[in-house]
Amino acid sequence: MKYQMRSNISIIELTDEQVKGLQSNILDCLVEFDRICRAYNIPYAIDGGTLLGAVRHKGFIPWDTDADVVILRRDYERFYMVCKSKGGLDHKRFFLQDYTTDPYYRWGYSRLLLKGTRYVRAGYEHIPAQDGVFLDIFIMDGVPDNILLRRIHLFTSYCIQKTLWSEAGKRVHPNRLMRMWYSILSKIPRNLVMKTQLLIANYNNKRKHELISHMCSPHPKDYPYGFPKKIFKNLSEYEFEGHLFFGFSNYDWYLRSIYRNYMKLPPIEERKTHIPCSYLEFDDIS
Repeated sequence: MKYQMRSNISIIELTDEQVKGLQSNILDCLVEFDRICRAYNIPYAIDGGTLLGAVRHKGFIPWDTDADVVILRRDYERFYMVCKSKGGLDHKRFFLQDYTTDPYYRWGYSRLLLKGTRYVRAGYEHIPAQDGVFLDIFIMDGVPDNILLRRIHLFTSYCIQKTLWSEAGKRVHPNRLMRMWYSILSKIPRNLVMKTQLLIANYNNKRKHELISHMCSPHPKDYPYGFPKKIFKNLSEYEFEGHLFFGFSNYDWYLRSIYRNYMKLPPIEERKTHIPCSYLEFDDIS
């Protein structure tokens, strides 16, 4: 989703040193996530700019300040239970954040936060959810095979995305009328939206389906309804900042579907993070 924001929102410009420190902390989250998944044979794949960074840079895209993984719902549920169990997640350093563990968190995906850090998204200062340097965990769910139901599913996913984002949208959207509209949407109880998303996901996951999608993030134009579920059957290891992480074996098809000519660097003026922040504290352990 393109980050739309009012011009009067305060943003800090990160120095190269801050970007590197932030990336180092994000890498800690990714390493911890991978450690648990390997220990319990839980399949996952690095996604989006993280996979692109592994292929093109063997690490972070130099100006990127986030990392993404994707995981099937059934496997995320296993991951969630492992994190709750004794000897699973390193709770001294990390916090698994979703709507069940943080009463103020209102995004339809999960995050692995590094404790002792702060990363406040610009314009989100009023949202009391726990913040920090994070790894995004996108949960993939089934999409109906029927074309009409796919269109309904796509529209429903869009509504869920916008409703959850409304608490931010009512402050940051540049258009006054849209801020008013998001103010209305923000009155819808968060738990109702989350439970609706989960109800739809569970219904579709129990039925035969060829496509999967993460309902709270848009997919590329060529695959608006989702990606083939079979991509999770073939995973390969990719070098990323000196570590090995799993990703889809057919990376060329996957990255082209998202970025087209993904090996070409963008213009210099576009080489900046897509998640601006207003406050940052990272754990300097280098």
